[in-house]
Amino acid sequence: MNILTEIHRHENLNILGKAVYRTAIRGVALRGRELLMVHSTEVGDYKFPGGGMNEGEEHEQALRREIHEECGMSLLHFGQGIGAVVEYIRPQEKDYDVFKMTSYYYLCEVDNVFGEQKLDAYEKDLGFKPVWLDIDETIRANKSLLAREQIPGWLKREIFVLEYIRQNLF
Repeated sequence: MNILTEIHRHENLNILGKAVYRTAIRGVALRGRELLMVHSTEVGDYKFPGGGMNEGEEHEQALRREIHEECGMSLLHFGQGIGAVVEYIRPQEKDYDVFKMTSYYYLCEVDNVFGEQKLDAYEKDLGFKPVWLDIDETIRANKSLLAREQIPGWLKREIFVLEYIRQNLF
């Protein structure tokens, strides 16, 4: 899958040094000009449903699990890959130089029922709720948060992908 961009969340990282790696899978479900997004009612941002892969999972399995956990929905179709974003982050793990996260974005289809979510504690704290939202409104809402002193680490990644989708899929 093509790398769409690389994002350096922190300055002065040794990206060639000893790394912790994480792979994440994210779903892009379209309904006209609306996208399925996960809204943080605490922060106000919107992110694509998805998250880190568990050991032994394939991309489709991980996306199916994440959409069920974050949205309470079923994955009906696992579609083509849109692209990947690589992020370089200061690691929390001692003796590592960089945390390298690669997020793979896939087109997908989901059922139309928001069921019961199975959120992690931090997701509950952030008030994660699934919503269908117009792509322009989503970009506008996320960009409005950039002026804040503290923003979610994923915000710039999600804005980039939203703009890429608007330019290439609409």
